Amino acid sequence: MTDSATRPAIPGMPPVLSDQELHQLLNEDVPFGDLTTDSLGIAALPGRIRFFARDPMVLCGIEEAARLFELCGARAELYLTSGSEAPNETLLLEASGNAGALHRGWKTAQTLVEWCSGISTRAAAIVAAAHRGNPNAMVAGTRKNVPGNRRLAVKCFKAGGAVMHRNGLSETLLIFAEHRQFMPDASPAQMIERLRRQCPEKRVVVEVATPEEALEWAEADVLQLEKFTPQAVAQVAQALTECGSSTVIAAAGGINAANAEDYARAGARLLVTTAPHLAPPRDVQVRFQS
Repeated sequence: MTDSATRPAIPGMPPVLSDQELHQLLNEDVPFGDLTTDSLGIAALPGRIRFFARDPMVLCGIEEAARLFELCGARAELYLTSGSEAPNETLLLEASGNAGALHRGWKTAQTLVEWCSGISTRAAAIVAAAHRGNPNAMVAGTRKNVPGNRRLAVKCFKAGGAVMHRNGLSETLLIFAEHRQFMPDASPAQMIERLRRQCPEKRVVVEVATPEEALEWAEADVLQLEKFTPQAVAQVAQALTECGSSTVIAAAGGINAANAEDYARAGARLLVTTAPHLAPPRDVQVRFQS
């Protein structure tokens, strides 16, 4: 768990998936009815299902889970919202209705909360570590989510107190070496000036691989230092200060809860991370009552 003092309380977040999209999730799991429940003849019997945190977690996806049960015909009540810290044995959600509705929504809702909470919990841990190094440091999630799950991933990072680095290619300017190789005769100043002319309302971010490259691109608004050590980040921060550059330093590549404090302390204002996308799910326990 994270130090809650380092992360402000986040109000509940609405579902980010539409009813149509949630129906698609349900239909993937129950395309032709629930064979077991229907064959046992118990679908119409009343019951209740409750979700508990078996692992400590920063909760996420619980609003979508509640809506899934409602779309199945049950009544759902939330006890915590996304962004809340949930210790072990915390009651998260309760749904009541007939057994057919409860069984239809059960696994889809449970799995969604477990997956989302895994991402948000790891994001929160990185945020807490970064704030120990610099209370003003920000953690930003990359767009390396499982394809098709961008909106849920964004919600997870926000629930953990992080922001998104890029929601997609359409909204940000980030010059990679793979862009520069197509313009071998253009200088850093020329490329930056072109982007500022074409997109005057955007900040120019440049990814660099060495301290020498960082100084060459010191006119950028943000320098993304790819796979630099904390010591190398500190070296670049000092050099930029000495040359009067006000560019923001972002550290990227391998950022996690174990090293975020060091990177933030070294001078990285923004920590760009993929690690939460790869987090294992948190464990949600389900208890039925008939």
